[in-house]
Amino acid sequence: MKATKILTAALLFLAVTVSAQKKIEISELPAPALAFLKEHFPKQSIEVAKKDREDGEKGYEVILSDKTEVEFWADGKWREVDGDDKPIPTAYIDKSIVDYVAKNYPNSKITHIDYGHKDVDVDLDGKIDLEFSKEGKFLKAD
Repeated sequence: MKATKILTAALLFLAVTVSAQKKIEISELPAPALAFLKEHFPKQSIEVAKKDREDGEKGYEVILSDKTEVEFWADGKWREVDGDDKPIPTAYIDKSIVDYVAKNYPNSKITHIDYGHKDVDVDLDGKIDLEFSKEGKFLKAD
């Protein structure tokens, strides 16, 4: 009986996880997402595009040919870029954040940025984690 409950729970978890991400055609991505990718990742091709639901928010996730992952809000604006420990382009990142990193961590590169509801999380190579306000003001380092 206990094994059946565990199996049922595992299957339910799998079903919820699968329904949270559904592969889609590249043409189904919003126009702003496609424009963002073309402008900031022109040499990368889209390997996988998915509809994504994270923390109750609808959006999209794209995996590029170099394994960079880009997440978008439902309207196609970027939300998160994860370079998988590789430096990412920074032209779309708030200038005050880019300037702060350049001044205070001149030998480091941004490898991940997550624009959340309350703050902006920035990871640098060397496992440095910074937090900024949505306005680009430095809050703390972890």
